[in-house]
Amino acid sequence: MDKRQFLMGEFGIQERVQDLVAEAEQAVQGRFAEIQETAEINQLRVLQAFADNRVSEAHFVPTTGYGYDDLGRDTLDAVYAQVFKSEDALVRHNFISGTHTISTALFAVLRPGDLLVSITGKPYDTLEEAIGIAGEAGAGSLRDFGVAYEEIALLENGQPDLERIGAVLKEKKVKAVLIQRSKGYGWRPTYSAEEIGELIAHVKRISKDTVCIVDNCYGEFVDTAEPTAFGADLAAGSLIKNPGGGLAPTGGYIAGRKDFIELCANRLTSAGIGKECGASLGFNKSLYQGLFMAPHVVSQSIKGAVLCAEVYQRLGFAVDPKPEEARHDIIQSIRFGDERKLIAFCQGIQKGAPVDAFVTPQPWDMPGYQDQVIMAAGAFVQGASIELSADGPIRPPYIAYMQGGLTYESAKFGVMMSVQMMAEQGLL
Repeated sequence: MDKRQFLMGEFGIQERVQDLVAEAEQAVQGRFAEIQETAEINQLRVLQAFADNRVSEAHFVPTTGYGYDDLGRDTLDAVYAQVFKSEDALVRHNFISGTHTISTALFAVLRPGDLLVSITGKPYDTLEEAIGIAGEAGAGSLRDFGVAYEEIALLENGQPDLERIGAVLKEKKVKAVLIQRSKGYGWRPTYSAEEIGELIAHVKRISKDTVCIVDNCYGEFVDTAEPTAFGADLAAGSLIKNPGGGLAPTGGYIAGRKDFIELCANRLTSAGIGKECGASLGFNKSLYQGLFMAPHVVSQSIKGAVLCAEVYQRLGFAVDPKPEEARHDIIQSIRFGDERKLIAFCQGIQKGAPVDAFVTPQPWDMPGYQDQVIMAAGAFVQGASIELSADGPIRPPYIAYMQGGLTYESAKFGVMMSVQMMAEQGLL
């Protein structure tokens, strides 16, 4: 039995769906070669950091209790700092999500009476309650602690409004700006590390003491350098996204200036304790190995995203980014304009997952989100966005956001299943 017969017989994938995906795959081979080159550069960056910091089996030994003198924990911080070209880093399994990690950075730097300005438009939905844009007063947001917040909308082309940013920085004392690298639940470009560096340079020219904090989620290892290499004071993200390589079971990282990392450590633990304590409990090995795997796994995810863009563009849907465009995160957006198509797409992705493939996801009220969200996430690590997943808020224009894929082959199959699901429901 050949592959075509196998896919038809075992999974019921129509021949026209197989043909569509095969043609799309052939069309993007040039992009795949570019992605592979980036992966090789990033792999060498990671390998060099491991070698320079003399990583050995001794770094995988677990600690308990207070975790004093945890060699693996402290060396992992040093490895991340070298990979991110930053003065220091804080890498901990104690961070439960990207939102928790970014919130820690914000609370670490900001004080009552300070002003935080988001200069890339509305931040990701789950940060709204942490900042105090949404949610009940008294829940512990930055606003509850007297931190003021402003937001500068993006221009129509999705780029930061440099003129308005400059005006606000000149008019007011801005303690920190928040820069979101990825599009979140929006329809706008993802910014490269270098573009973020140019935005930071613009901020620093006007207000050199303003702290530039980057939400780096979904962007790690997509470019050959990170925002901290281009002037970011702090960059933060989740280990169950790109840098965990699919092996980290939980955690997050913050990289940046040494004095700010110390404040972040104080916020995570306690002033006077900072980075000195925190038992690794046996997590170190998976965090090291995940970082080692990350450049390759991210490249697999990007290839899956490029294929998805090519397939759905051929089907007549608006996609962002387009297959031929440069990418700076692992997210692929497809604008369906129809709630049923968004739901069917996510249900198809779920059917292509290794875990819970038998589950049919439905929209529901997820904590931290303002709209119902449908989420396909058949992952080994719950909620791991580096594993193949797709989600979207149930609101017009009904955009699906696909990300991840530990292997290109599994991502390709997930895309195929999503098209098949839509075909079966008469939505194509």
